[in-house]
Parts: sequence; C-alpha cells; structure tokens
Amino acid sequence: MADDIFITEETIDGADDGPLAGTTVAVKDNISTEGVRTTCGSRMLEEYVPPYDATVISRLKEAGATIVGKANMDEFGMGTTTETSYFGSTDNPAAPGHVPGGSSGGSAAAVAAGEADVALGSDTGGSIRCPAAFCGVVGIKPTYGLVSRYGLVAYGNSLEQIGPFGETVEDAAQLLDVIAGSDERDATTREAPRASDSRAGDAREAPTDGDSSYADAATGDVDGLKIGIPTELVEGADEGVVETFWDAVADLEAQGAETQDVSLPAVEHAVEAYYVIAMSEASSNLARFDGVRYGHDADADGNWNEAFAQTREDGFGDEVKRRILLGTYALSAGYHDKYYKKAQDARAWVKQDFDEALAEVDVLASPTMPVPPFELGESLDDPLQMYLADANTVPVNLADLPAISVPAGETDGLPVGLQLVGPAFGEARLIRAASALE
Repeated sequence: MADDIFITEETIDGADDGPLAGTTVAVKDNISTEGVRTTCGSRMLEEYVPPYDATVISRLKEAGATIVGKANMDEFGMGTTTETSYFGSTDNPAAPGHVPGGSSGGSAAAVAAGEADVALGSDTGGSIRCPAAFCGVVGIKPTYGLVSRYGLVAYGNSLEQIGPFGETVEDAAQLLDVIAGSDERDATTREAPRASDSRAGDAREAPTDGDSSYADAATGDVDGLKIGIPTELVEGADEGVVETFWDAVADLEAQGAETQDVSLPAVEHAVEAYYVIAMSEASSNLARFDGVRYGHDADADGNWNEAFAQTREDGFGDEVKRRILLGTYALSAGYHDKYYKKAQDARAWVKQDFDEALAEVDVLASPTMPVPPFELGESLDDPLQMYLADANTVPVNLADLPAISVPAGETDGLPVGLQLVGPAFGEARLIRAASALE
C-alpha cells in the first residue's frame, strides 16, 4: 500500500455477507473507529484510539465491507491540498507531483490508486468534491442531515457531512445507500425518501419509491433534464478548466439535457461568509483539546494555563492555529455582530439564491474547482490562494444542499471535475445526471 495515502494501515473486517461484502473501503482519519487510531492528521491526536465506532463505521461493518486503513487528510479537515497533515503530504496518483486536493485527499487518492474500491470522506466546504475533482474520481457531498455525523470529529458542525468516493457514480451511490439515514445519536439527521427520480420530465416532483436505491438511480438518463449554469461559478476559472467543463456540458446536451444560464449573485460573498462561520465553529470545537482528557500532553512546567497553552502550541499546526485565532476573534465581544452575524446573513442570501435557481431548473452545473491540481508545495505559502480555490464548493455547504463531482476530462494532462448541485435530498437526481458523463 502507498505509505502516503494512509496514516494507519489496519484491516477492520465487517459481517460475512451484505451489500458491500468483498468491497474494500478507505476511511478518512477524522471518523472514529473503535480500537483503531484516529488522528485527524494532527500531532494533537497522534496516539488517540477511540473507544467507539462512528455510526457510518457500524453501518459499513453491518453491510459486510472491509476497511483497509485510515486515510491521510489535512489537519482537522483544514486545507484544500492534504499538505497540512502532521504526517506529511499525499501525492496525487492521477497527477504525480501534484496535490490530491483536500481535506479528504487520502480517501480520494486511495480510490484513484486502486488501494480501496470506495472511500469515506467529509465535506465542510468542498473537502470531498475538491479531491474527487483533482484525483479524477467521483465524490458525493450529501444533503445536510442525510448521513449521521456521530463519531465524526467536529470541525464546523453546521456545514459538514460525511460522504462517499467511488471510481464510478454507481460505486459511490452504493456506498451512500449503506451510510444514509437517520440516527438517534445525531439529532440533525432525518430519513430522506428514497426516490429513483428516473423520469427527467417530472424531475422536480421525484416519485417516492421506498424500494429504490441511490445506486439504481445511476441510469444516465438525462433526456429533458434542465441544467442551470451559474455564470458566477464559471467566470474567472482557469481557461483549460472552463474548456473541459463546456465539453462535458455539450456531452450532456447531446444526450437530451437542456441548459440555461442562471445567476447566484450572493455567491460572491460566500467564501468570506464560509470562512467566518467555519473558523468560528472550529475555535469552539477545538477548545476541548487541552491535553488533560485526551490528546497531546506537552508536560510543561508551570501553572495549568501555561501547560494548556504549550500543549496547543505543540499539538496544532499553523493552519489550525490560524483558523482558531480568526474564529475566536470573530466571536469575541464587540466583533460578533460585525463578523459572525453578517456571515450568517450572507449564508441566508446564498441559500435563497440557490432555492430560486433550483425552482427554474432541475440541477446546477459548474466546474468543481476553478483550477487544476496545484503542484505539491505550491499553495502552502499563500493561504488566501487556497481559500479562494473553494469558491465553487463552499456555497453548497452554506445552502445545506447535495452536490456531486464527476470527472469531466483533463486539461494539460490534469484531471478536471464537473460539479452538479441539486435541491435538498435530491441525491438520486444528481446521481442520474452524473452517470450520463461516464
């Protein structure tokens, strides 16, 4: 196995039979696995071994899957390249010498390299779709609430979702079938109606069929499907990415889909709003890592405050510290209304724009990432460049909607992904549309 893809290589066997029997799964290292180290890519949790399984892990085991390792990731999910990991960066199997995307880069790389059939990642602002695009695989960011977050080490609770990677749309959809559904241990989950959504003509009134599955929706039938192209998510993207995107759109049109331009004016503020909200939630969530109950212990001399400060100084990397500091500042007295409240207002505008656009069309399409994969080491010195690369993915998390990234082709030999966004719990529709590009 490739050393840089996994932080911990360990086999966890599932049940003898089930829908995923014989299927190997890589699991992002921020998802709790009982008795197997879960580090979040951080020195802070270098030796942490959870005493319980996340709900998605329990469901994988029951479905007969074999977990083959805990995949590398940006530290605590904070990054777009998997280079902020304490355990080193991961090379991109689809584009050696380039980053695999992040923060779920190890999971996407495992599928791209054939080290696992499918993989689990988590997506707070694009962390499944970005690596799927950069590694030339399929990644699904589910609707907020479709998949339990119980056992996911929290970064930004109101934004993040666990989701699947696969080599094909059907593979990813089959994994989604296993992990989706309500969980009494996660109050934000709900049971979504399973719908095949196979007839494009009435796609917005998807038939509810309790027997159908997400995998069954991968029919590739896009005849009559209305696709909206948000101009704001295409403008400014790399020329080669845009060219590859339009070629993929032409392929969908040739199969009977209809396209029209739509506008999402509020997305120009989405990146700022996202980072204020995500960093604020991160500063709150990461306050628990004090070296007392669990995590790295600096064993510093002096009073408790000094020991606490030294533990966090040693345990967290630069990007995590940056986000904790910015989030703490945004939530501090006198600045809460100026930053956090404004960001929540902007989030409401983004959500409203998506709702209005999806009232006109069935799905929205854009390049997943506005740029091809960075070279390893290229973006580390410029965090702002890294943040702006999330421009096409973060609006979806702000709006709590589902999205899928599917390979669209290449530019200069580097993978390009096409992102499809649908209405809440419209995963079946996205799976049907995305499978038309395979």
